[in-house]
Amino acid sequence: MASETASTILTRLAQRVPQVPLYIAGAVSLSVVTCLLFRSRPPQRTRVIAASKERVLILGATSGVGRVIAQQYAVRGAYVCVVGRREEKLNEVVQECVELAARNGFEGRGLGVRADISDVNDMIRVRETVEKAWSGLDTVIVAAGVSTLQPLMAVAGVEMSTPDIVGSQASPEGIQHAVNAAQAAVNGNYLGSLVAAVTLIPLLTYTSSSPSILLLSSAAAVLPPPTRSIYASTKCASLMLYQALQIEHPSIKFTFFFPGTIEGDFRASAVDNPPGWTTPPKIHEDDPKKNGLKREVVARGCMRAIDRGERNVYIPRHYRVAHVLYWFWPAFIEWRTSVKYNFR
Repeated sequence: MASETASTILTRLAQRVPQVPLYIAGAVSLSVVTCLLFRSRPPQRTRVIAASKERVLILGATSGVGRVIAQQYAVRGAYVCVVGRREEKLNEVVQECVELAARNGFEGRGLGVRADISDVNDMIRVRETVEKAWSGLDTVIVAAGVSTLQPLMAVAGVEMSTPDIVGSQASPEGIQHAVNAAQAAVNGNYLGSLVAAVTLIPLLTYTSSSPSILLLSSAAAVLPPPTRSIYASTKCASLMLYQALQIEHPSIKFTFFFPGTIEGDFRASAVDNPPGWTTPPKIHEDDPKKNGLKREVVARGCMRAIDRGERNVYIPRHYRVAHVLYWFWPAFIEWRTSVKYNFR
């Protein structure tokens, strides 16, 4: 019955998407499902480091998933240091963590450092703070980043939907605007991750009995999304950086977390608004506040993945299948991403 259902679904998809290698798609889907069902679970990390003794540093903790992760670690009594650029928000999160920990009988376990993770001096200060307070680290969570929302040509001020007879061209100012947007995304999504790794990996290695790094990446890092070309490429760069680092530093357990769209105001950090815009720029996907993943769900998934020592975690889980399927059936995945982002 299950095989008949899968066959029916694949057949329907084949009728809707052209040039579909159905036999390949079926074989890949079956192999991926089998791996998901029968893969073994590694031992719980909490057997090595008690939850109430874990020293956790969260980069990008003043809002979104990073803030919820900080709160949940505080509830279980971990030593939590939160890092963010907005001092007022940072103080709020520290106070929340202190209060949550105190309710469960844990005192004096919250720290906060205002810092930009792409700034070398700021990150040195973060390292010195946790080293002085806790003599080291066990867990680093990289949750900081910035978003982009527009097709690349729109960022450069080119309107491609209604070209004139000659065709629209990007002006020097428009091209520079696109370069500036890309540089801001590189700083927030790639260089920050690089600076954090160089600054903290030695401290983690020398001071923890079970060092762990979680990179909160994005499904956009492995599945190309229209209207997110700058964001996706910079998230992909930080992912490849950390995937290489896991080979260079086998004593550290790296976890890569790939969520879909998450609820909240992350898109307010967009660095690619079109030049000269006076009205809110067009958002191509459905409202994430109504249709996005719950931050609490993503936060719990991140913590569970660290505890279990998982390497690649996709949420929703079918994104794992989509990632594999993309290499065998790109037309289908590209069609689905176009639908998701309302890009025609």
